[in-house]
Amino acid sequence: MYIPKIDTSYMINFLTGLLNTPSPTGFADAAIDFTEKALRSFSGLEFSRTRKGALVVKWEGQKSDHPRALTAHVDTLGAMVKEIKNNGRLKLTKLGGYAWNTVEGEGCTVFTQAGKEIRGSLLINKASTHVYGAATGESKRDDDAMEVRLDVKTNNAEQTSALGIQIGDFVAFDPRVEVANGFVRSRHLDDKACVANIVTAVKAFSDAKLKPLQTTYILISNYEEVGHGASTGIPAEVEELVAVDMAAVGDGQTSDEFYASICVKDSGGPYHHGLSNRLRELADQYEIPYKVDIYPYYGSDGEAFWRAGGNVRVALIGPGVDASHNYERTHTDALVATTDWLLAYLMN
Repeated sequence: MYIPKIDTSYMINFLTGLLNTPSPTGFADAAIDFTEKALRSFSGLEFSRTRKGALVVKWEGQKSDHPRALTAHVDTLGAMVKEIKNNGRLKLTKLGGYAWNTVEGEGCTVFTQAGKEIRGSLLINKASTHVYGAATGESKRDDDAMEVRLDVKTNNAEQTSALGIQIGDFVAFDPRVEVANGFVRSRHLDDKACVANIVTAVKAFSDAKLKPLQTTYILISNYEEVGHGASTGIPAEVEELVAVDMAAVGDGQTSDEFYASICVKDSGGPYHHGLSNRLRELADQYEIPYKVDIYPYYGSDGEAFWRAGGNVRVALIGPGVDASHNYERTHTDALVATTDWLLAYLMN
């Protein structure tokens, strides 16, 4: 049986649009809306939202005796305003697990309670080498050392507060998306690349006028980066879950920017051996290039569902992403391979 042809241009265009839609954890409604709008152009899908705001899609299959699910997340790393400093700048608290140096110097947007968007940059508070000398490079990058310099006239806390900025406002870092020579370079490919894989797989089935073999639920979660994204939202009748999340590239890893990967173990332990093996057999059958890997500092929405009591088989696949939780990069080859893998799974 053949794999339906995927629309690579559509995948990259959707991914670019999603990456450019700010969605730090807890503030992901716009990305959920963006994804739902794309999926609503395909027939045979039913939509709902969880009370937490995640998107749940029911996709009728040829059969419904062994229903299954896919999940990926649109929430990203980000921050919230922790303090308005005496100099008018902002101290932040992190959303998700990253080091401050990975976003130092990045542009950002503060979203106020009243709906204003105020631009700024994240800097170390001793940013000028001409003023602070060696301290600029030697200062520890921690919560107390970092601040947002706002692109408005403000020199004190009162002026900043008058702009409408308050404690708890969300802050999104610029993704800086660039597509060149088959590479996609951007922040937040984790996990928007995999949302693009799922949406593109649905389009491929729609274009080919096909249904998945089994009724399949799609959960697009919005709290994965803080550990509880898919803890709810997957229907009780689902028997197995494939989490689609980025594969970590680096020293000691087999994952590669040009391949899809299957993670057989991460910080939470091993994934379901039988389902992982079935996915590997499908990749071999359809000649999909993939790697097998283990990630020591990694968790997924599949594990979140397990920890919440989910009685399902869980496996994890995704495209290789370099510099995860930093300024990330992947290649179209990995995106295509992951999407093809999803198509093979949905057909069998």
